[in-house]
Amino acid sequence: MDKPFDLVLSGGTVVNQDGAHRADLGIRDGRIAAIGDLAQATVGERQDCTGLHLLPGVIDTQVHFREPGLDHKEDLESGSRAAVMGGVTAVFEMPNTNPLTTSAAALADKVSRAHHRMHCDFAFWVGGTHENVGALAELERLPGAAGIKVFVGSSTGSLLVEDDAGVRAILKAIRRRAAFHSEDEPMLRARKDLRVPGDPASHPVWRSPEVAMQATRRLVALARETGARIHILHISTGDEMDYLADHKDVASVEVTPHHLTINGDEAYARLGTLVQMNPPVRGEAHRRKIWWGLEQGVADILGSDHAPHQLDEKAKPYPDSPSGMTGVQTLVPIMLDHVAAGSLSLERFVDLTSAGPKRLFGIARKGRLALGYDADVTVVDLKRRETIRNDWIASKSAWTPYDGKVVTGWPVGTVVRGARVMWDGVLTEPSRGEAVVFEEALPRA
Repeated sequence: MDKPFDLVLSGGTVVNQDGAHRADLGIRDGRIAAIGDLAQATVGERQDCTGLHLLPGVIDTQVHFREPGLDHKEDLESGSRAAVMGGVTAVFEMPNTNPLTTSAAALADKVSRAHHRMHCDFAFWVGGTHENVGALAELERLPGAAGIKVFVGSSTGSLLVEDDAGVRAILKAIRRRAAFHSEDEPMLRARKDLRVPGDPASHPVWRSPEVAMQATRRLVALARETGARIHILHISTGDEMDYLADHKDVASVEVTPHHLTINGDEAYARLGTLVQMNPPVRGEAHRRKIWWGLEQGVADILGSDHAPHQLDEKAKPYPDSPSGMTGVQTLVPIMLDHVAAGSLSLERFVDLTSAGPKRLFGIARKGRLALGYDADVTVVDLKRRETIRNDWIASKSAWTPYDGKVVTGWPVGTVVRGARVMWDGVLTEPSRGEAVVFEEALPRA
C-alpha cells in the first residue's frame, strides 16, 4: 500500500521545465513525492489550488537583511517574513553587515541566527577581501555559504577591493562562481563633484554608465586571465548588456525588478531619494536595453537587491541619503505584472527565479518541481489584481517605491520544504528556515 502524502496541492497548473500542465503535487517528508492525478490519494492535508499556478519556489539570490549590526533597518526574521509574504522560498544574503561576513566565525554566527528563525531557506555570501584571500578556498565550501561576493565599487572598509591585483588574487583562490558589484571606484572618487546637493537626479550622473562599464570590462578580462567564473550583479546599463552578450562563457548576469520597471527619466522627480540605488536606476533607453538582454537570454537570473533603510534615513537630503530600497516582497508581483502585460513569459520568469539560480550556483534539490526535490512551491494567481501598499510590506523598513501601483498577478501561497508557511497573506507556520545545500560543497561523510 502506498504511503500517504503529508500535503497535496491539487487542481493547479504546474509550471516547470516541461511547460505548463494541470497536475497535483504530492509532498512527503518535505520533498516532492508525486506529480499527477492524486485525487484518490491518501493525504494528511489537501489544499485546493484550482485556478492557481504552482511554480518552483522563487529564489532571491541578492538580499541585504542587515543583521547583525544594522538591525533597526531589518533583521533575518523580518526580512525572511517579507520574503515568504511575497512568495520567495529561499534567499542569499549579503556580507556587508557589522561585523562583516568575512570569516568562518561570522558565517557560522549568521547560520546559527537564521536556523529555524528565518521563515524561508537561506545562504550567506562571504565577502572577499585583501585580508582573507588565503582563507577563501575553505570559506566558500562551508555550510551555508552561497559563494564569494566582491565589491569593486560602492563599499567601504575592507570589503572594497578596487584594484586588479586584489581581484585577481581572489579569483585565483576560489573555484565557485564569484559575485561582483561592478562599479569602478577610482572613477566614482574622481566624479564626486558631479553630485548636486539636494538633487537625487544627479545620482546617475555621478554613477554614470561609463563607471559601470569600466568595472565590468575589467572583471571580464580578469576572469579570462584566471579561468574563473564571475557573476555581475544588478546590471543597470544597456552598454553592459551588449558587452556581456559576447562573454557568456565566463560571465553570468543578474537583473533586478527596479531596473526593469522604474524609468529614471521621471522617477527621481516623483520619488526622490526613495529610488536612489547603487548602481542607479537610469533612463528609459537603458531600461529598454536591459529588457532586450532579458529577452535575448543574456540575463540569467533575477535578484531583488532588497536593501532597506528607514524612511527618516531616506529623507536626508541627497547625497547624505543612503542608497537602497525594499524589494524581496515585491519581486514576484512586479514581475508577474510584466507577465500579464505580455513582456515576459511565465516560463521565462521560472527560469530566472528558480532554474537559473540552481544552474548558476549548483543548488542541490531546489529549482525544479521534480521527484526527490525539496517541496518549495510559489503558488500564484495570475489574474488577481491588487494594489501594492506600504502597509503590506513586512520589512522593518515598511515602505516600497511601488506604493499605490496596481498589479495583475499575486503570490497566494509559499511552501518551503513541504510547510505551507504563507497562504493568502497570512503566516501559517512557525519559522523553520534551514541552510541551502550546494552541489560544490556537499557535506562529506
